[in-house]
Amino acid sequence: MERIAVYGAGTIGSCQATLVIGHGLPCTVIGHSERGLERCRKSIEQNWDDLIAEGLATEGNKQAAMALVTITNDPAALQEHTFVFEAVAEGTEEKRAVYETIEQNAAPNVVIASCTSSIDAEILAGLVSHPERLLIAHPFQPVHMLPLVEVVRHEKTAEDTVTRTLALLETLHRQVVVLNRSVPGFLVNRFAQALFRESIYLIEQGVTTAADIDQAVKYAMGMRYASIGLLEYFDAVGFDLESAIAKERVPGPVRHPGAAKDGGGRAGLRQDRSGGGDGPV
Repeated sequence: MERIAVYGAGTIGSCQATLVIGHGLPCTVIGHSERGLERCRKSIEQNWDDLIAEGLATEGNKQAAMALVTITNDPAALQEHTFVFEAVAEGTEEKRAVYETIEQNAAPNVVIASCTSSIDAEILAGLVSHPERLLIAHPFQPVHMLPLVEVVRHEKTAEDTVTRTLALLETLHRQVVVLNRSVPGFLVNRFAQALFRESIYLIEQGVTTAADIDQAVKYAMGMRYASIGLLEYFDAVGFDLESAIAKERVPGPVRHPGAAKDGGGRAGLRQDRSGGGDGPV
């Protein structure tokens, strides 16, 4: 089992630590000020209090978990740690200094998993002495509650690094998506920005209001895609119906995406809809 640390005592770091100790694993959190360390401890305790208030944990769970966390500003505490989640501010120079500290103090085979949401993995790889052991493991707030993690590799990421990362995230009961290279926004934020741009356009055009857009997302799209994937849904609807909708939305030729790959199944939209008939989109 990996020996786990979190470098960064802010909101992301405290929630990441909450997740780790909540799975019965020891975790060392490295901060940089006494005030920050105290704030981190209080944040972790508050996370547990919130879980207790919702009936998702007990006071006994909290006490057992808090006994597993070490919060310090001494990087020497990283000794023998084999996996470090980096959760410091979004700046390359700050991250460069942190990576140097990690590599000087942690185990020789340490994996560094950055929680960055905006910096390209190739850029981060240029900040470390052993890029083969660095990748991105981008979580979503609150980290201990939302299960998705975007793992982003770069050109020099070793397969063993990916394997170890996926194994640890599986132990932490995370749902993982893997990107073979960085793109702006990764996956989730890229999707969100596309929706945001369209929403602003509709408001500017006087089509609807911000409140109604949020209603549409919460009570249709949000509920739908909580139970079925985006591409799963389009496969289920079938190509014929989606082609008709696309022609109305974006006039012009509509090609069958990926049908040549597997006959129109999982790689693309199905040619027809199971059961036939019309239905809600």
